[in-house]
Amino acid sequence: MTSQETGLDRRFVLAKAIAQEAGAMALDYFNRRDSLVIETKRDLQDVVSIADRNVEQLIRQRVEATFPEDGFLGEEFGHTPGTSGYTWVVDPIDGTAPFVNGMPNWCVSIAVLHDNTPVIGVIGAPCHNELYTAASGKGAKLNGRVLTLDPSRTIQNAMTGIGANSYVTPERVGDIVSQLLHAGGNFVRNGSGALMLAYVAAGRLVGYYEPYMHAWDCLAGYCLVKEAGGWYHPFPTQGEGLTKGAPVVAAGLSARAELEKLAGLA
Repeated sequence: MTSQETGLDRRFVLAKAIAQEAGAMALDYFNRRDSLVIETKRDLQDVVSIADRNVEQLIRQRVEATFPEDGFLGEEFGHTPGTSGYTWVVDPIDGTAPFVNGMPNWCVSIAVLHDNTPVIGVIGAPCHNELYTAASGKGAKLNGRVLTLDPSRTIQNAMTGIGANSYVTPERVGDIVSQLLHAGGNFVRNGSGALMLAYVAAGRLVGYYEPYMHAWDCLAGYCLVKEAGGWYHPFPTQGEGLTKGAPVVAAGLSARAELEKLAGLA
C-alpha cells in the first residue's frame, strides 16, 4: 500500500465518522429548529443559522485534530490552506432553507481533494437515515450497498434534478426547464444540490444541472457520481476557482450528452 493510499484510507474513515457525528448534531438542531435564530446572507432566500456554524466548527475541529496539515474550505468560515496536498471541502448543512422550514431535504456534505481532484465524497442525510460514501477507486455506497448506475436511464424515462439560486436570472432558469420539458424530460428541485447529486449516484435522478454552484455544494457529490459509474463536468478547484462558483453538471453516462446540451456545454 502506497503512502497516498494510506492517506486516502485514513481520511475516508475519518470523513465517514465525522459525517455521522455532524449529522447527529445537525439533526438535533433540526428537531428544535423553532429556537434557532435565522439570519440572511445575500438575499431573503439565502439563510444561515447557528446550526450551520456550529456543525462546521465541529467538522473543522475533528479534521484539525487528526490531519492538522490538511487544508480546509467550509461554506461558513472560508478557506484555510494546508501543506499535505489534501483539502477538505465542507458544507455543514446543504439545504438550509428546507432545514429551517421543517423539510427533510438537507444534508451534511464532506469532500476531500487531493491534487485538486475530489477523491472522497461523503454525504449524510440524517432525516432519511442515509449515508452516501465514495472514495477514488473504491466505488460508491449507500448505507453500505454498492451503487451502480443503470445504463438504460435517460432524461426521457427518468427524473433530472435542476438547481436555481439568485446568482442565475429567472429567465435562464425558465429556459432550462423549458428545454428539458421540450426534450421529453421532467425535473425536480428539493432545495439541496448536494443531496440531488447523491441521488444521481444512487440512480434516483439521471442527472443534475445547476448553472452556478460552489465547491462545497458539489465536490462530494461529484466523487459519488464518478465512483457509481457516472460523469461530471470538471469544477475549477485550483487557486481562486475553489472559492468561486461555476456550472455544475453530473449524469449517468447514458444521459451525459443531453445534460451537456442542456447546460450549453455541447
